[in-house]
Amino acid sequence: VQLQASGGGLVQAGGSLRLSCAASGRTFGRWAWAWFRQAPGKEREFVAALTRNGDSSYYANFAEGRFSIARDNAKNTVDLQMNSLKPEDTAVYYCAATPSLTYYSSSGSYYDYWGQGTEVTVSS
Repeated sequence: VQLQASGGGLVQAGGSLRLSCAASGRTFGRWAWAWFRQAPGKEREFVAALTRNGDSSYYANFAEGRFSIARDNAKNTVDLQMNSLKPEDTAVYYCAATPSLTYYSSSGSYYDYWGQGTEVTVSS
């Protein structure tokens, strides 16, 4: 299984970006998904997660109300819509997935597969 994250780029504060995570190698209908990010000089942190049945999503406090995670079954992707971006959202964003979680976890150690990261830069 390989995950491919895309959609990052440079955006002005207040703008929006949509990140996508594509899975290849097998279907992912019963997998839990998450997005994490790592800013320069900082630890990796949880951003958002989607339970494996796709009906529940969870967000870090900073993402609540601005970010939205959703699965696109037609495209075989899990997307992260990011609105009202702030300079402090600048980071490399990673998608992650696992077939092992029944619910979700904000800890990266529970996810078996990771994308390569896509860089998001928000200018002030």
